[in-house]
Amino acid sequence: MALVPPKKRRGAGRGEEAGGAAAPSLAPLRFPGLTIYLAERHMGRSRRAFLTGLARAKGFRVDQAYSPEVTHVVMEGSSATEASGWLDRVLGASGSLPRPLLLDISWFTESMGQGKPVPVEGRHCLGVPLPTRSQADPGCLPAYACQRHSPLNHHNLCFTEALDTLAEAAGFEGSEGRFLSFRRAASVLRALPGPITSMSQLRGLPHFGDHSSRIVQELLECGVCSEVERVKQSERYQTMKLFTQIFGVGIRTADKWYRDGLRSLDDLQGQSRKLSRQQEAGIRHFDDLNTPVCRHEAEAIQRVVEKAVQQVLPGATVTLTGGFRRGKPQGHDVDFLITHPIEGQEEGLLPKVMALLESQGLVLYQHTHSNHYQDLKDPSQNTSLFDTYERCFSILRLPNPAAAFHPEPGEEPARDGKAVRVDLVVAPASQFAFALLGWTGSQIITILRAGTFLCIPQWSRAS
Repeated sequence: MALVPPKKRRGAGRGEEAGGAAAPSLAPLRFPGLTIYLAERHMGRSRRAFLTGLARAKGFRVDQAYSPEVTHVVMEGSSATEASGWLDRVLGASGSLPRPLLLDISWFTESMGQGKPVPVEGRHCLGVPLPTRSQADPGCLPAYACQRHSPLNHHNLCFTEALDTLAEAAGFEGSEGRFLSFRRAASVLRALPGPITSMSQLRGLPHFGDHSSRIVQELLECGVCSEVERVKQSERYQTMKLFTQIFGVGIRTADKWYRDGLRSLDDLQGQSRKLSRQQEAGIRHFDDLNTPVCRHEAEAIQRVVEKAVQQVLPGATVTLTGGFRRGKPQGHDVDFLITHPIEGQEEGLLPKVMALLESQGLVLYQHTHSNHYQDLKDPSQNTSLFDTYERCFSILRLPNPAAAFHPEPGEEPARDGKAVRVDLVVAPASQFAFALLGWTGSQIITILRAGTFLCIPQWSRAS
């Protein structure tokens, strides 16, 4: 249903603009960080007056004249070139003024329909980049992390590290609500186009509560946060962090060990009866597994895995996924996704590949899960679909030829025999695209299921 009739009688606009009886009543301001300016060009005075009254009745701030406080300029029937030219004329020679978002009327009508500012999407923009000012506009920062940029390098590292520490500590205590709150706040700061320099820049940001705001305020004022430092120095946090860095150890196991009085790796080695084979391997190779894996090391392992896969199943492909596929220069493990163009040929592949690698002396630990994807009656209704693929969690010895490859500047040279965590997953050809999306990962995994994009936290499928 259209919000506004396309035509009005001549003279009606002047009565409404002057505050006639037909104008909607003014509501309290609900979105203080957002100021709209409706450009009259192509819109007409009558329609502009009606839309202004409608927006104000819903709690939006709409200015009659353009000013530096305007964050959203809404136009109707304008091209990107026309909109950009209009803005250049308005701003004139002053390049220091913040540039607002130039938006099509569709953003405005959708916002009016929902009674709140909807996230700005590409289809709303008139071809003008997002503003480059350091203060983020809450109206253009989407609420969902999967809709925001998450750059490898961002402007607010000291704040995100503090929030991530508190999130980690909350996770150790089993407080899922606090864990999510801190992680969401940190995710928002990573997406900002510039550094936080004052508390006013946090106003209106999604998922930023009072606790996270206090952390940022203390860091701005003092350079350190007493709560974060207290957490870092606590025995429980240090012990839980140490134990959860062991391959095969999750929060529940680490908590049990802590309550049993264990505090160090030496304590654990004296309690070998409590350790699984995976945990024993994790402790044995603890130093190597907690040393970052560089890209040239990951590529060296990929060459070895590809050679073994091709020898077992010609025509199969091996794709490097995880953080390395996202462009990260280093990571804590190496993930590979394997498939074959003829569906069904990939079944039973991993045991043969791992046996071949083991015969070469490269396997330090392995645990293979068989494929039961075909056993599902309705795969679209399974929330842990990725866990049904054939997969192997392993520790491989870095092949000797890796030392011959020159590392990038700043990287450590490859060491012969270094233990590296390697995960291999085999997906049927029909599921490869979805699996590739899932194992490319980041903190938020985007999966396509039943025709809908869903976002689930990566930690929810961790052991």
